[in-house]
Amino acid sequence: MRVISGMCKGRHLQAVPGMSTRPTTDKVKEAIFNMIGPYFTDGIGLDLFAGSGGLGIEALSRGLERVIFVDHDTKAVQTVRKNVAACGLEKRAEIYRNDAGRALKAVAKRGLRFSVIFLDPPYKEKKWLTLLSFIVEHGLLKANGVVVAEHLAEVELPEEVGNLKQWKRETYGITGITIYRRIDEQKGDESDGEHCRLPGEL
Repeated sequence: MRVISGMCKGRHLQAVPGMSTRPTTDKVKEAIFNMIGPYFTDGIGLDLFAGSGGLGIEALSRGLERVIFVDHDTKAVQTVRKNVAACGLEKRAEIYRNDAGRALKAVAKRGLRFSVIFLDPPYKEKKWLTLLSFIVEHGLLKANGVVVAEHLAEVELPEEVGNLKQWKRETYGITGITIYRRIDEQKGDESDGEHCRLPGEL
């Protein structure tokens, strides 16, 4: 695995030891960022099932201001820390060992709003509607922000959940990518900028 583009282009990333996580391939990662970017000027990202941290690190390399990485697996969290450090991105990253539900509650309590949320839970766990519904109910996505959901190719996710609408869907072998965009009736979201400075704890 490597960082494909941006300031950290070409940096090699470690995989999580063992079989507990499933890294996103470079091919799929490049396709994702071609759809949602390919580059960013600011904003905050949430890599909720971070694994090795490849998606969040790619987003930082391409210009996101900060990314919060969360995984419940100790080896995954250790790997994210090593990869973030190898790319010199420590000051722009927060890394936590936590489960997805508690992490979402924590960022909601902090009043954070994200430009990009990456959701790549274990394929056997069918958490999609619960996760997407929480994001909607707690306003975790900025106006025009996106949720990138990675899943088995045969899985069909809902066309819409609240103000999240399916924007793009692609398949790459056994992997499916569904991208939701937040779409509101009212234009503008002037208050989002105040949430860009993050406190030190989740």
